[in-house]
Amino acid sequence: MNFLSRRSLLAIAAVADIALHARPMPVSAKALAARHNLPPRYLEPVLQALVRQGILKGVRGPRGGYELARERRRITAGDIVRIAMAAQEDEGNSPVPESRLAEAVVAPLVMKGTEAFLAELDKVTVEDLCNRAQAEAVGEPVTSVDFTI
Repeated sequence: MNFLSRRSLLAIAAVADIALHARPMPVSAKALAARHNLPPRYLEPVLQALVRQGILKGVRGPRGGYELARERRRITAGDIVRIAMAAQEDEGNSPVPESRLAEAVVAPLVMKGTEAFLAELDKVTVEDLCNRAQAEAVGEPVTSVDFTI
């Protein structure tokens, strides 16, 4: 059973991919989509939400794309998932149950489980993901510089 939405999983993968590939040039949405076998239009709302919240930085122009807005060690998987979840809620997919049972019993239980899950994700940084990707020989080698201004 997967507790992460597809959007959350994609957001974590996108940020880790950008951390691995954004040197020396930003990662284009087209290249990112190709590596993950997705249409670029599916990625754009996720990437824009991450830019608005300061995880990614959008670079305009013909050689533009996305790069990290802060150091890999300062971004957690929990940060990314919270942003993806908020973006998904803003789209308003399905109606939320409105009943005393849902409000008094189910919602607090789900909230407690979600908080515990996110607390575990807060222990994992993008740096950890990049190190694991390198150990598993996924992506290109990463240089020691992980953030530039």
